Amino acid sequence: MITNGFTYLAVLLFIAGSIVQLDRKYKAFFEYVPGIVVLYFLVMTLSTLGLWQKSDEVNLYYSQLKDNLLQVMIFLMLLRCNVREIFKLGPRMLLGLLSATATICLGFIIVYAAFRSHWEPDTWKTFAALCGSWVGGTGNMVAIQKALDVSDSQMGYTLLMDSVNYAMWVMILLAIVPTAHRFNRWTGADTRQIDEIGARLAAEQKTAGAAMEFHHLILLLGTGFLVSALCKFTAGFLPTWSFLSSATWVVMLATLAGVLGGQTAFGKIPGIPMLANLILYLMVALMGSRANFSELTQAPFYILAGTLIIGIHALSLAFIAKLFRLDLFTCGVASLANIGGVASAPILAAAYSEVLIPIGVLMGMMGYIIGTGVGLLVGQILALI
Repeated sequence: MITNGFTYLAVLLFIAGSIVQLDRKYKAFFEYVPGIVVLYFLVMTLSTLGLWQKSDEVNLYYSQLKDNLLQVMIFLMLLRCNVREIFKLGPRMLLGLLSATATICLGFIIVYAAFRSHWEPDTWKTFAALCGSWVGGTGNMVAIQKALDVSDSQMGYTLLMDSVNYAMWVMILLAIVPTAHRFNRWTGADTRQIDEIGARLAAEQKTAGAAMEFHHLILLLGTGFLVSALCKFTAGFLPTWSFLSSATWVVMLATLAGVLGGQTAFGKIPGIPMLANLILYLMVALMGSRANFSELTQAPFYILAGTLIIGIHALSLAFIAKLFRLDLFTCGVASLANIGGVASAPILAAAYSEVLIPIGVLMGMMGYIIGTGVGLLVGQILALI
């Protein structure tokens, strides 16, 4: 049994590194079960078996790392979000993305209200975290967990829904790609503008940055840590309410810093995604290290809830598509940019045309920007139900 804090951290980093290597080797498996989910449940299994003890030293490492690295991760992830480029997508693409976001939120609200007598206390916080993930990504989910103080055991339900329901939805969206012309005929959509935007974005993406070097890494890491410290310091001077705690301010300030930084040359520094993902994997490992399988007693019910949420989202989005003559590409990529994030939306975009991949990337980035705020807003609505 591990009681030493440094050993606890070393084991978590080694497990995370091993999962990444397996992800590279067995791509067919990890396409359906994301590496982050495998990492969480593997660490959770080891936690259940008692590989480490919650000693004072282990607790200190856990709390210090989780409380301070979160802002670093958010800042780095959002540095690649160029808002000016996102708005070049045009009003129809933004309409598709915002419609997907709104219908996902609607699904959470309806399902939570319909089964409110069946939920455990504070389940609204779990749903808020998942909503943040399904609007943005895992980083948004972790941010909301910190802002709302969601227990690590309850996050097990969130990641389970995120994995199972997400995998089902990806397969459905890929399966209906050949029916795009029928869907577009039904809605009366015109795809000429999308083709033009996609070609322009593809040309811009060819100007890729150089490979990451040591001076890039140390600058990004140092700036990220400084931003984290400044966010925590500034949050201490800002007013708080029942729905807006100091922790929430920290998350929002880190988000703002990342978005603003992305509009400068700083956002073009090579290596940002790699460093952000490294911290993300460590954060997920830390979460899993405090969870326990014995606390996941209602997993099937939560998966059913996730299925209903996506079902409401799909039907509502189809209605909006008919109303505003949106095409299947716009709706599908907007949906996956929310539920799957920046890593998944380009895959679906490529199923339509490789030239449209940049649109999937940028829509996924937009989800990262709004994910935390939307998740927190939905959480407050659920808390009132």
